[in-house]
Amino acid sequence: MNIITHSTTPFEGQKPGTSGLRKKVTVFQQPHYLANFVASIFAAVKPEDGFAGKTLVIGGDGRFYNDTAIQLVIKMAVAQGFSRILIGQNGILSTPAVSHIIRKYGAFGGVILSASHNAGGPDGDFGIKFNMANGGPAPEKITDAIYAYSQTVSSYTAADCADVDLSQIGTTMIGKVSVEIINSVTDYVELMQELFDFDAIRALFASGFTMKFDAMHAVTGPYAHAIFEDILGAAKGSVINGTPSTDFGGHHPDPNLVHAKELYDLMMSANAPDFGAASDGDGDRNLIIGRGIAVTPSDALAVLTANAQLAPAYAGGISGVARSMPTSAAVDRVAQKLGVECFETPTGWKFFGNLLDAGRITLCGEESAGAGSNHVREKDGLWAVLLWLNILAKTRVSVKELLEQHWAQFGQNYYTRHDFEEIETDKANPVMAHIKAQLPTLASKQFGALTVQSADDFSYHDPIDGSVSHNQGLRVLFTDGSRIVYRLSGTGTVGATIRMYIEQYEADPAKHGQDTQTTLAGLIQTAYQISDIAALTGRTAPNVIT
Repeated sequence: MNIITHSTTPFEGQKPGTSGLRKKVTVFQQPHYLANFVASIFAAVKPEDGFAGKTLVIGGDGRFYNDTAIQLVIKMAVAQGFSRILIGQNGILSTPAVSHIIRKYGAFGGVILSASHNAGGPDGDFGIKFNMANGGPAPEKITDAIYAYSQTVSSYTAADCADVDLSQIGTTMIGKVSVEIINSVTDYVELMQELFDFDAIRALFASGFTMKFDAMHAVTGPYAHAIFEDILGAAKGSVINGTPSTDFGGHHPDPNLVHAKELYDLMMSANAPDFGAASDGDGDRNLIIGRGIAVTPSDALAVLTANAQLAPAYAGGISGVARSMPTSAAVDRVAQKLGVECFETPTGWKFFGNLLDAGRITLCGEESAGAGSNHVREKDGLWAVLLWLNILAKTRVSVKELLEQHWAQFGQNYYTRHDFEEIETDKANPVMAHIKAQLPTLASKQFGALTVQSADDFSYHDPIDGSVSHNQGLRVLFTDGSRIVYRLSGTGTVGATIRMYIEQYEADPAKHGQDTQTTLAGLIQTAYQISDIAALTGRTAPNVIT
């Protein structure tokens, strides 16, 4: 085996976002494109004494180009001098599974090959990110260093060796480097068994409880079959779309009411099972739907926080909770009643990592269908589903009844997100600039019955490391507790996505359980008015409403 040095030149735009670098597959297929970025990762994280004696975890969501990319990462990791490389069978590892495996085996870090909830296939998206030794995404100082190196990279090294057979569990030696193909599911399943009362959930299914879990032809299929059907006793066929596909069966693996419509329609039908759930491309997001009622991610975080003590892992209570700024403030009221800290962070799971590592929080979540806890350093779709099942097993109420009980106790935060996707950048940026220019003058301004209390561009002061993150989203806060938040999303690969988050609190139980879009109609109109999005972009309606 020889180590080959390859000459290269930088590519523009290799700047990692909140979830790494995401581009079209065709972009990654350019000669040296992926290699440049991998070289930049290794350069940014390399310790002074090198990678000797250190373990690297590699896994992905099985999307198109996953297997090709993994072979390149292996060869470059060998050239860097790692002693041990752990890879999921067939290259498959969910993102929370990678986080757990890093932590369990004391790995230096992990390379995750995924574009999460984005569409796959030859014409779809691909992505890559690095997770640190704590199992969480690289912090900004590392992603900034990765980008800086990518702009000057002139060469990279890779081992000149045969591809590794990813299909066979076992160990291959490449020179002195141990390359181990491991079962993708086993370690994660063992962790879930430690956290939850599997006996209680088995008893729930044995009582006749029914569910459908839509794996969306993505990474969670093998995990879901093993946990729900094989271990917990859910009926065969409870998991649908459970075979990972390189193009996710031609579908968009985003667990929302638009892309999981098959599941939604079933749960709203006369033949609905008791419980419905879905996860996304890489397994870190979740969707929860009860018979006849969909649960918003914001409500889900609040309900899980209020009932977490019913699961063995959280029986002693929680230290605190955190939510991303655009996420509804529903969980804030739960935290206040529990007497625990509640943090408001920027979007991006890496901001929760410091709080989790410091023991300041136990649970965390965001409005984009993500929730998690201190068991890993990523959001975790199947973990969320299992916590719901654990709660339902202990309470023996329906999802609808659980929500109604929660709202009666804490009030209901009506909440929606309107996404305007793939807007040309030269149209999206003026919208945000237009809103930002108004912020200093919005206080006390009236919009119908609403009065603006304050408006700002959200900044986050990290209480653990003292870092400050600016420009995290534009907020308009009203005197009645309502909110409008505007943000440019960094998870797409074409143009820009403008997200509008619209929220209104309702304490009166007589007004709970109403249609969200109808209830928020006035506030939605105000959000569109302030942004002037129709005039500036030509868009009169969002692509997705969640």
